[in-house]
Amino acid sequence: MSAVTAPTASTASTAPTGAARPRSRRGVGLGLLAWLIGLLFFLPIAWMALTSFHSEADAATNPPSFGASLTLDSYREFFGAGGGASPWPALINSAMASLVSTLLVLLLALPAAYALSIRPVRKWTDVLFFFLSTKMLPAVAGLLPIYLFAKNTGMLDNIWLLIILYTSMNLPIAVWMMQSFLAEVPVAVIEAAQIDGARLPTILARVVAPIALPGIAATALICFIFSWNELLFARVLTGVVAETAPVFLTGFITSQGLFLAKVCAASLVISLPVLAAGFAAQDKLVQGLSLGAVK
Repeated sequence: MSAVTAPTASTASTAPTGAARPRSRRGVGLGLLAWLIGLLFFLPIAWMALTSFHSEADAATNPPSFGASLTLDSYREFFGAGGGASPWPALINSAMASLVSTLLVLLLALPAAYALSIRPVRKWTDVLFFFLSTKMLPAVAGLLPIYLFAKNTGMLDNIWLLIILYTSMNLPIAVWMMQSFLAEVPVAVIEAAQIDGARLPTILARVVAPIALPGIAATALICFIFSWNELLFARVLTGVVAETAPVFLTGFITSQGLFLAKVCAASLVISLPVLAAGFAAQDKLVQGLSLGAVK
């Protein structure tokens, strides 16, 4: 019988190396593809930012002029330096409507998600489907009844009407998201708090909320973005007093034409709060959206 020869050191060391090369090449290829997709998404924003620093004559050239001189005239005109309307009331209205509605959504969605996940009610899947089905109705279908209601109650051009609308519009998706986040909270921790005498408000504030903080942050960011970007109801239900930033932005499209540089400057300024909030909460957003994905 022939003796089985043990693999030499050189053979043992080269085998993993040959298997690792395709994996490393695949990883480099996926990395380059991810960078390419990221650049494609970033290109319109970069183009908008560059156009905002051009004059109206240079911004309207076709093909675009990459080497045109840069100026801050569009930003000065946006902030009312040329005698136009000031954007600050609209920005303050958008901030108030978005922040207050997001806070109300979290206060209402947390107990509802707790009841549907940790202490599930009967037919809780039907309840979740009902919440989700409310988002299937086109927004324009409910525009006329809401307008008539606001008109008859004297709520037109009122920022609190937008707060109530944004809260009701974002509450279903918030309950749906937070239900999946709160389902990952260990029930033993809640039972231990109940044994210590903690009541439901204390459990929600001091036990459930800290554990599900990434999911709550992700939900809050999404609700804030939806409220800040909403245009249809704000355009129809507001006038001057409760005008929001997206409605103010539409005022740059006039019968005299489209002032491209000024529109790009206004769009960039109005987008900054959302971009800043997303950048500040990006770790919580990724952690919250991936919560429960890997066991």
